[in-house]
Amino acid sequence: MSTTESDSLYNKLEQMPVHELLTCINQEDKSVPIAVERVIPQIETLVNATVERLRQGGRLFYIGAGTSGRLGILDASECPPTYGVPHGMVIGIIAGGDSAIRKAVEFAEDDTKQAWKDLQEHHITNKDIVVGIAASGATPYVVGGLEACRRQGIATGCIVCNANSPVAAVADYPVEVITGPEFVTGSTRMKAGTAQKLVLNMLTTATMIQLGHVRGNKMVDMQLSNTKLVERGTRMLMDELQLAKPEAAALLKKYGSVRAAIEAYRNGGELS
Repeated sequence: MSTTESDSLYNKLEQMPVHELLTCINQEDKSVPIAVERVIPQIETLVNATVERLRQGGRLFYIGAGTSGRLGILDASECPPTYGVPHGMVIGIIAGGDSAIRKAVEFAEDDTKQAWKDLQEHHITNKDIVVGIAASGATPYVVGGLEACRRQGIATGCIVCNANSPVAAVADYPVEVITGPEFVTGSTRMKAGTAQKLVLNMLTTATMIQLGHVRGNKMVDMQLSNTKLVERGTRMLMDELQLAKPEAAALLKKYGSVRAAIEAYRNGGELS
C-alpha cells in the first residue's frame, strides 16, 4: 500500500474536541517542509531542466487530476501577474477540463490517453517540459500523459508523494516528497497537497529568478493590475531610485512597469 493511503496515526477523530483536532493537524503539517527539504536536490534538477527549456523558448506544462491538477493551474495562473511573463509560458491542465477546477469530474483521472490529447491542443513540442502532479504517483491520466511525452522526446518531470511510483518511473526529473499517512486517512489534499504546493512555489520562483524576472528581491516585471500592486511598484521605485512618492508614482505611471521605469530613469528619462 502507498504511504499516502496508509492508515492515519490518529483514530476516533470524531470524538476529538476542536482544539485537539487542530493541534494534531498542525503537528502533522510540521513534517511537510522537512520532507520537502530532503528532496531539494531533486527539485534543483527539475528547476535546471525547466530553466534550460524556457530559455530556449519552450513552455512548462503541468498535468494532474483533482487537487493536484488544481494546484498546477493555480501555480501557472500566478506566473504572469507575478513575473510579467506571457500567459502561455506556464500552462496548467486538469483531467476533466476546466469544469473540473470547481467540480470533480467522475473517472476523468482514469483515462490514460486524454492527457496527451489535452497537451496536443496546445501544440506541444520537444522544446517544452511537462510536469505530472500526482499525490499517489499512480494517476492513469498523468502516467499516460508522461509516457506519451517520452515517446515524442519531450522532457518530463513529476511531483509525487509516494516512493517508487508509476508516475516517477516515466519522469526524467522526478521529485518524490514522501509525506506519509494523512491525518484523515487518504485525504491527500492535506499534507501531500501542501508538499506539492511548496515544491511548485520553489519550481516557478527559482525558475523565474533564473530567467531574470526578479531584481534584488523585487518582482520588477509584475503586472500593475490593481491599486495594491501599483502602490508596491511605487515603493520599489522609491527604494531603488531614492525618489519621493509623487516622483516615483509619476515615473511608474509613465513607463508602465517597475523595470522599464528604473531603466528609463537611469538612462536619463524624465518624469514628464
